Amino acid sequence: MLEPIRRAISFLRHRQILHKLGVAVSITVIGLACYVLFHMLRDIDVFEVIEAIKSTELRSIAMAALFVAAGYFTLTFYDMFATRAIGRNEIPYRINALAAFTSYSIGHNVGASVFTGGAVRYRIYSASGLNAIDVAKICFIAGLTFWLGNAAVLGIGVVWHPEAASAVDQLPSWLNRIIAIGIVIGLAGYVIWVWMQPRNVGRGPWTVVLPGGPLTLLQIVIGIVDLGFCALAMYTLVPDEPNLGFVVVAVIFVSATLLGFASHSPGGLGVFDAAMLVGLWQMDKEELLAGMLLFRLLYYIAPFVISVIILTFREVIVGARSKRLRQAASAIAGEPQHEAVYVRERNEPGA
Repeated sequence: MLEPIRRAISFLRHRQILHKLGVAVSITVIGLACYVLFHMLRDIDVFEVIEAIKSTELRSIAMAALFVAAGYFTLTFYDMFATRAIGRNEIPYRINALAAFTSYSIGHNVGASVFTGGAVRYRIYSASGLNAIDVAKICFIAGLTFWLGNAAVLGIGVVWHPEAASAVDQLPSWLNRIIAIGIVIGLAGYVIWVWMQPRNVGRGPWTVVLPGGPLTLLQIVIGIVDLGFCALAMYTLVPDEPNLGFVVVAVIFVSATLLGFASHSPGGLGVFDAAMLVGLWQMDKEELLAGMLLFRLLYYIAPFVISVIILTFREVIVGARSKRLRQAASAIAGEPQHEAVYVRERNEPGA
């Protein structure tokens, strides 16, 4: 059954149909988001948004920042899990943490995170002896962890509260529940599939051995915890009234995040915001927009600035270390020549 699917995907790639389809989807999503934002924000009062930001309790901002930090801490286990899954157990956790934090925070902001995040990972992991194929495998397994967690959160959440998804996609609740049940069944089927025997994807040196059943469950848990912390940060910053409950906000948040990811816009800018405004239509728009701006500051801008500073210092340190090593190597290479000259001069007549 898998062989026809592989052939179909190979044909689509050869014809560049997948690339063209992806571009079309991105343009469509961004266009719809711009249309929605224009109609929802044209009567917004900027001064009320500023006042809502000023009136936000410091305790709420501190709690949201704590949840964001916990979410990024969980992200470090994406890379730790991935490096162990490809058999590179010698990579220390501190390298995993650095690669995960910087790649995700930069990828989230720059956009096209598959490429930008992969470039940052390669820059860090190559210093530890990993090649491009190893880094590509890490990106694949880390991305798989992300999508498994999303599928679990979205599937279970929509089964529980299908009306939350209906607020975003405008589909009937019963249809969203059926789709969510299909997602959960598909997720369970995947776990059973990898549990039965070792499964591989890719060919030649690009072959990746998929994590088995127990490890896949661990992947799902890591993804759920990560998304749970991010959703808690958003839930802390949205208006208290009306109180829709954490699960509803979490489902809308994950849906908005996935739409932003599909658009490939930097930080899901515009798309994420439009989906949140549509999904949480019951809330005051100025207060909701204030909470979203604070969330963007905590989750996107602050980690991005920290990552740029960390990478800058790292490049300075690595450059200085490389320069010292080159100087030491040159000195060692020159010592035998000086010694040979000294010996030759001593052996000359009259020395």
